[in-house]
Amino acid sequence: MLAKRIIPCLDVKDGWTVKGTNFLELREAGDPVELGKAYSRQGADELVFLDITASHEGRKTFTDMVQRVAAETDIPFTVGGGISELSDVERMLSAGADKVSINSAALRRPQLIDEIATRFGSQVCVVAIDAKQDAGGWTCYLNGGRIPTDRNLFDWAREANNRGAGEILFTSMNHDGVKQGFACDALSRLASELTIPVIASGGAGKLEDFRDVFLSGHADAALAASVFHFGQISIPELKQYLRKENINVRL
Repeated sequence: MLAKRIIPCLDVKDGWTVKGTNFLELREAGDPVELGKAYSRQGADELVFLDITASHEGRKTFTDMVQRVAAETDIPFTVGGGISELSDVERMLSAGADKVSINSAALRRPQLIDEIATRFGSQVCVVAIDAKQDAGGWTCYLNGGRIPTDRNLFDWAREANNRGAGEILFTSMNHDGVKQGFACDALSRLASELTIPVIASGGAGKLEDFRDVFLSGHADAALAASVFHFGQISIPELKQYLRKENINVRL
């Protein structure tokens, strides 16, 4: 069985790592390059850096930060935010990123997934989905959770899978920053319906939440932010705990 991955997520705004609750009330958490370097040393399996206002502000992801991260870390990292065409992907990979995450641009023009997979390989293309559960089910959102669409989480994830995405990064907006556990029911359904790995995001608050997202949610990786940034959980502690729960992780 493949090892489950632990992935710190660094949401970056104006050059600083920030974290909020339900995508709102952002507070600063530190320098993204220094945090990335620390997580690399602590045993994180991968890193994700998201320029969280790039799509909303209509600009491109900052290349200089990607270059600095690549120089300071030795684990794979994904970059997202404002990536809307193949030249953006090329720029990020040239700067040192291993994968790119696309979200709003893919919802607006799904063919972008096919294009990235064809040009660079599926392993480069992470399709991020921000979705909120309401009376009508799970609705996908654009522009960092600001604009609802008519797309359903499961239909869109299947389409992204079929178009050539390498992974799905699903963030539950209902669970984001609340620290009451991941959206395990939705994650379990995604895992059963897709043929590619699912990264869980939104809801990590305690060690048991990570156990549950792997055992109940059947996620391939768990992404978290504030519990790592603010020192509530350390990655070595988390991995030792998961090993004791018979979950295969790299120590």
